Amino acid sequence: MMLFIFSGVSAVGWVLLKGEEETLSFIRDSLEKSDQLTKNMVSILSSFESRLMKLENSIIPVHKQTENLQRLQENVEKTLSCLDHVISYYHVASDTEKIIREGPTGRLEEYLGSMAKIQKAVEYFQDNSPDSPELNKVKLLFERGKESLESEFRSLMTRHSKVVSPVLILDLIGGEDDLELQEEVPLEHLPESVLHDVVRISRWLVEYGRNQDFMNVYYQIRSSQLDRSIKGLKEHFRKSSSSSGVPYSPAIPNKRKDTPTKKPVKRPGRDDMLDVETDAYIHCVSAFVKLAQSEYQLLTDVIPEHHQKKTFDSLIQDALDGLMLEGENIVVAARKAIIRHDFSAVLTVFPILRHLKQTKPEFDQVLQGTAASTKNKLPSLITSMETVGAKALEDFADNIKNDPDKEYNMPKDGTVHELTSNAILFLQQLLDFQETAGAMLASQETSSSATSYSSEFSKRLLSTYICKVLGNLQLNLLSKSKVYEDPALSAIFLHNNYNYILKALEKSELIQLVAVTQKTAERSYREHIEQQIQTYQRSWLKVTDYIAEKNLPVVQPGVKLRDKERQMIKERFKGFNDGLEELCKIQKAWAIPDTEQRDKIRQAQKSIVKETYGAFLNRYGSVPFTKNPEKYIKYRVEQVGDMIDRLFDTSA
Repeated sequence: MMLFIFSGVSAVGWVLLKGEEETLSFIRDSLEKSDQLTKNMVSILSSFESRLMKLENSIIPVHKQTENLQRLQENVEKTLSCLDHVISYYHVASDTEKIIREGPTGRLEEYLGSMAKIQKAVEYFQDNSPDSPELNKVKLLFERGKESLESEFRSLMTRHSKVVSPVLILDLIGGEDDLELQEEVPLEHLPESVLHDVVRISRWLVEYGRNQDFMNVYYQIRSSQLDRSIKGLKEHFRKSSSSSGVPYSPAIPNKRKDTPTKKPVKRPGRDDMLDVETDAYIHCVSAFVKLAQSEYQLLTDVIPEHHQKKTFDSLIQDALDGLMLEGENIVVAARKAIIRHDFSAVLTVFPILRHLKQTKPEFDQVLQGTAASTKNKLPSLITSMETVGAKALEDFADNIKNDPDKEYNMPKDGTVHELTSNAILFLQQLLDFQETAGAMLASQETSSSATSYSSEFSKRLLSTYICKVLGNLQLNLLSKSKVYEDPALSAIFLHNNYNYILKALEKSELIQLVAVTQKTAERSYREHIEQQIQTYQRSWLKVTDYIAEKNLPVVQPGVKLRDKERQMIKERFKGFNDGLEELCKIQKAWAIPDTEQRDKIRQAQKSIVKETYGAFLNRYGSVPFTKNPEKYIKYRVEQVGDMIDRLFDTSA
């Protein structure tokens, strides 16, 4: 049994062993085949590698040869291109000569393109063939082209630069304060297309032409137009003033705040042409500022930045010098007028000086960057005008004080003296120039405060000055009144003059200006006027004294008069009648221009005389002092009043 079992196990093991052997044999065969395949693959790869090496050894020389050929081709192409480029320089002269000869007019861009080609040719030959004849040829062509551009610049500026018309200038000046015209009136100095060409030529000449002569051409041409424009405006005033007054632009109804908007008060002995010249000069000053501003804007487009200030300085010189010379001539004329004591003529300086000072900030702005000598011209003129103005004010005050008492020059009717009316008129005209006149006076002060005087300081100086003139006038009038032999006429003369002064002060701002330093001036004049009325009234005492109660005889009712008493009454009537007639005859030819004052004086005198005469007539009118009462009782009380009512009335 156990054998059987053992035999059975051996059989199984054998079977298994047999299977393992077969598997091992299969694996061995597979490995042998794999080794064979590997050997074959290695052999193939080795062969492939050998072939690749052979191929590489064959291809690389070909590739290198190809690269060399490509490089050679590129070099040939570059060489040919360079040859073409170099050859082109040799053709520049012939290609551009016709264009250069015909000039740039009408084809500036094409012309500048040709000049660029010539410039490059010059640079090439200078660098590569400085001894070649071609260099001289293109150089000559370049210089000819540059001269043509300079000539075109001059031609464009000359042909298209126009004088600005007076009406357009007045529109430009007047447009500042016109509420409807917020934008400034445009000024087209050059047409846009022309300006474009001028700018292009300018930039080329600066960059390539190495020439600044065109800047001189520019300022000379524009300077002439600026000067002629301002002179044209002045001539426009002269031609237009005689028929239509001061010629303002019809397009701009509103005027500048600092230019005359109405005719000034007519001044004694004042030539209207002086007013025209004054207005013309003021407008020319404003025109210069506006036109100079416009010129600078144009200049910045044409002239290189670092040359702009110097060119502008040169450009404005003629016009500026003309204005300053005319201003100095005004100063000289004022000095001569002062010597002649023609102070009305000196008033020309005041509106001009005021305008110059108002315009100075704009002037300073326009002249920024110019030479110091240019900037100082306006301040120097202002100083000259302030000095001559202050001199005029000083001499005027002295002249009022020292005006001689010429008997033939005294008004026979005791009316207002010419000196008074002229003095007041002069002072009234100063009201339009208070700040200017005050600054004139302050400029002559040596005190430290005057160096930085305020408007209040100037106002006090002007007030003091006016009070001085009025004081001098009063002293002179007192002296002149002594020319009259009749004290009553002297009183009427002083009354009329004092009253005229007071009324003039009250009707204007003079009274407020006087009150700055003299608070009681108005009251003082009223007191003077009243004193003269009282002095005048004393002239009637020689009439009323005849019939005054203190000098009359006492008459008892029913008692017969004695001869002495009758004679005394006759003398009283006769003395009154004669005195009344004489005074009325004399004083009828006197004058009191002020209606209110005339009526007041008449009424006061009429009341006194009528009351005194009425009482006298009531006492003696019915007394039998004469057989011919009509010989002595010539006037009724009402008649006496009527006679007095005709005093100071030459037409009565």
